[in-house]
Amino acid sequence: MKKAFTTAALALSVLGFAAMPASAADTLKIGYVDPLSGGGAAAGQIGLNQLNYIAEQVNAKGGVMGKQVEIIPYDNKLDPQVSLVQVQKAIDQGVHIVVQGNGSSVAAAVSDFIKKFNSRNHGKEVVQINHAAIDPSLTNDKCSYWHFAFDANVNIKVEAMTNFMKANDAIKKVYLIDQDYSFGHSVAKAAEAKLKAEGSSIELVGNEFVPLQKVTDFSPYVAKIKASGADSVLTANWGNDLQLLIKAAGDAGLDVNWYTFYAGLAGTPTAIKQAGLADKVFQITEGVNNIDYQPMQDAVKAYIAKYPDSPIYYPRLFNAMGMVFKAVEEAGSDDPVKFVPKLEGMKYVDFIDGKEGFMRADDHQYFQTMYISGLGPLGEKQPFDEEGTGWGWKVASSVAVEDTIVPTTCQMERP
Repeated sequence: MKKAFTTAALALSVLGFAAMPASAADTLKIGYVDPLSGGGAAAGQIGLNQLNYIAEQVNAKGGVMGKQVEIIPYDNKLDPQVSLVQVQKAIDQGVHIVVQGNGSSVAAAVSDFIKKFNSRNHGKEVVQINHAAIDPSLTNDKCSYWHFAFDANVNIKVEAMTNFMKANDAIKKVYLIDQDYSFGHSVAKAAEAKLKAEGSSIELVGNEFVPLQKVTDFSPYVAKIKASGADSVLTANWGNDLQLLIKAAGDAGLDVNWYTFYAGLAGTPTAIKQAGLADKVFQITEGVNNIDYQPMQDAVKAYIAKYPDSPIYYPRLFNAMGMVFKAVEEAGSDDPVKFVPKLEGMKYVDFIDGKEGFMRADDHQYFQTMYISGLGPLGEKQPFDEEGTGWGWKVASSVAVEDTIVPTTCQMERP
């Protein structure tokens, strides 16, 4: 009989695993392949902190199947080729579960590598747990049986964000600015289609691409936005590319609203506060620390006591690991060949809000409630600020699970 996962256990949803007799190996190795140096290091470190915390909590309860969870970090420098070297290194060190997220180009390269490796190395299969790369091709034409996506993909997020924007009659002119790689182009394409759709009163006044993590002065881009007459900017920029863009906007006195995917990443809330953009920057995520759900808030308190400078930015990592550990237990094995089928179609009570999400078997895309939140001075129901700014994320809108479901073109090849 499958174990029941109740909301009472969700303060840290990955903790409720009973110890079982240890097998020959006494550790469950999880390789974390993400940037730990360079422009994406802040994002990568946040994920590593969360995985280490999850492992500590699980291990204190006896581990998974009696095995201690070991997180092994591999710095991929946000480079696809370096990532493949690191994935091979992880495999050589006995890793069968690879967690990766930052950079859709990286995720695509890793997915293709693992798919080919598994086809040639039966008995040594590896599974990719993608926690952040959201190019829709990963769960459409490039889908893989060995790849699972735990963040909502571009099509889901753009659909929700543009619907939120179109409901605001004050928005008349929108400027798109995105990073010049697969993810940025997929966002721009989807956003342009939605904003220009029949019945929309919004005018698209710019569509700009910037080199990924290479621009140090965004003032020329801000000048273009200002000259366009835009009242709103939609951007999927992240890391330094969003922080420096926000800083340049503040310096230039650009008075627009910002609709983003990654404004919560380390350093960006501080940039928003310094730019004086109170309640003008929005992001779409699966949840924020200030969501009105007590188990989540209790977990945040426990986490920041351990990592005071690293808020929970990837709550989906708790979902992802909880589901992987649940699948391993149900399969009675940490062999991906045996536990991957348990992940397909799995329903799971989200760590974030206590609502049920599910992993679609057709394309291995996880569906969950999505939230649009804005950053500004804290209110009575927002106990957590960001980066000591005194400002925190406040939920502005939510999208139910059933309203996030988009079609897929995935034609999955199964072993």
